Amino acid sequence: MGTSEKRPHGAEKAGQDDPGQPEAAPDLPAGLTAAVAAFEEHLVVQRGLSAHTVRAYTGDVRSLLGRAVGTGVRELGDVDIAVLRDWLADLGARDLARTTMARRGAAARAFFAWTTSTGRTAQNPALRLASPRVPRHLPTVLAVDSAAHLMETARESAADGDPARLREWAALEVLYASGVRVAELVGIDVDDVDLGERTLRVVGKGDKERVVPFGVPAGRAIRRWLDAGRPALAVADSGPALLLGDRGHRWGQRQARETVHRLAALAGVDDVTPHDLRHSAATHLLQGGSDLRSVQEVLGHATLSTTQRYTHVSADRLRASFEQAFPRA
Repeated sequence: MGTSEKRPHGAEKAGQDDPGQPEAAPDLPAGLTAAVAAFEEHLVVQRGLSAHTVRAYTGDVRSLLGRAVGTGVRELGDVDIAVLRDWLADLGARDLARTTMARRGAAARAFFAWTTSTGRTAQNPALRLASPRVPRHLPTVLAVDSAAHLMETARESAADGDPARLREWAALEVLYASGVRVAELVGIDVDDVDLGERTLRVVGKGDKERVVPFGVPAGRAIRRWLDAGRPALAVADSGPALLLGDRGHRWGQRQARETVHRLAALAGVDDVTPHDLRHSAATHLLQGGSDLRSVQEVLGHATLSTTQRYTHVSADRLRASFEQAFPRA
């Protein structure tokens, strides 16, 4: 596989509105502004977080420090647990989602863990900061036959050779066959595909590369797209992108999501998102006998605990089936 310049994961989101982002904070004293800038550099360089996450965390920290300045704080060392709790309480009064509140608490903890480790503060005021627990919802997971029917619907839709339909067929097959995230899907370049080995090189969170396998049906869809679909849409400045939009440039995440919704409706299966296809792929791998470490590697999870939630999905669905079908449940 060749090498090609890759965009940082999440970079395509830059400039988009984030509904979970706090309101603009008031101007901060020079020392606090410099601390936020250094923290931002730490998130990018040392932790390798995506542009979207960096923007969210630094926005949260500016909001927090803005609230602290409003109470008379001028130095980082003057921020205490009371200021942090008041800040979160004020945000909580706006009836924000628990996921947003949890992220803001995480941003505050990350910031003050960093200020303490770098000697900017003598103590970490966020050690006792609690965030609301985020309720865990079971992801939508298609049954194996429903997933197969969705893929067949995409294939039949592309039977006439229409380039856009060939692209959509290839996209769905790749999403389900490899379990990649939608941002990873649209970031794949032609040279990242090895049809002989049936593998993809993808760039995930934190700009971490991994190689993931795909099966024969996905290989067939990619080959058809490369032979008949992509050449019909390519323009002089298309670049290396595997999937091209109707104007010949890299296909976008929004278009990929819309495609999945539309084809799910056409197939008559549960409405799903690209991430639901990722959930489905992981669940079906485990149900088929794959071990957790292998699934972790395929999905690009940083920790095994993230992958383990799919064992809960399988167990919960087994329990639901048991309770519905067994007379002595």
